[in-house]
Amino acid sequence: MASSDADRPTLRLGTRGSLLAMTQSGWVAERIEGASSFRVERVEIRTTGDRIQDRPLHEIDGRGLFTRELDHALLDGEIDLAVHSLKDLPTVLPEGLALAAVPEREDARDVLIAPMGTGHTLEGLPQGARVGTGSLRRRALALGHRPDLEIAPIRGNLDTRVEKVDRGEYDAILLAAAGVRRLGWSDRISEALDTGSWLPAPGQGALAVVVREEDLDASRAWSEPLDDAPTRAAVAAERSVLHTLEAGCQLPVGALGIPYGGGMRLRAIVASPDGRRAVRHEASGRESDAVDLGREVAHRLLELGAGRILGGLPRKDGPSHPSPTV
Repeated sequence: MASSDADRPTLRLGTRGSLLAMTQSGWVAERIEGASSFRVERVEIRTTGDRIQDRPLHEIDGRGLFTRELDHALLDGEIDLAVHSLKDLPTVLPEGLALAAVPEREDARDVLIAPMGTGHTLEGLPQGARVGTGSLRRRALALGHRPDLEIAPIRGNLDTRVEKVDRGEYDAILLAAAGVRRLGWSDRISEALDTGSWLPAPGQGALAVVVREEDLDASRAWSEPLDDAPTRAAVAAERSVLHTLEAGCQLPVGALGIPYGGGMRLRAIVASPDGRRAVRHEASGRESDAVDLGREVAHRLLELGAGRILGGLPRKDGPSHPSPTV
């Protein structure tokens, strides 16, 4: 790992350059510096998903739209660790990389953001309201609740999307609560959508800290204080669902693991983008068996017809190896 002339050795942390990514990576950097002898230097890296802004994510070919360039920088020795939103992480990491830490999860829910002062909820939006989202899952769930809505594509960083609502381009937008809260914008949330009927993307609300596999043991001095075992187990179960379904992170699959005292409740859904069809299943197991629980729930979803829903959709981000990264 790199060092500097300062008394403390330096870790080069790779991150995307968006306001949210810089906020998240700054949070990780502060905790590494507070728990170890390392100084952290952030290195901004632009990804494929950042460069292509004129197409929906599910139409862009290839795995790791927001992670690929960071992976290359790690493997090439340009950085020592990378911080990602875990929901963007492919279920199988490139050879030579390892998941060093999964910090405690933020709010996993989706939220509705409407213009200030309107107080709109999803059910309270006007007939035919224009709702922005770049996610097939959010599109499917929104139309399942409100078939009359106009679901319009939206891309751009979180702050850019909120600005589009305020300019009147959309009646509301759907976002992950975690990003909104990490930026200190909780007052913009019109409604937090209940996970009983509206499941988030696998891994949503969690962060992933990735290192080179050869550095995994050396990184434990700073990675172990960051790692949260219940969160890691929950996202392992959720990602196991995704992996078993052979569905990429841009397809309409929702999953949420709920740890409790060594146990785990796992809920999952596969929905059609038009909102007309959906299959759900949930099951419980031991936290230590998170991956197996995910497989169990995914197989039941397939028995219920998930394969027929996913079969008609583009498969640009599916796994290419037999076992998910947990």
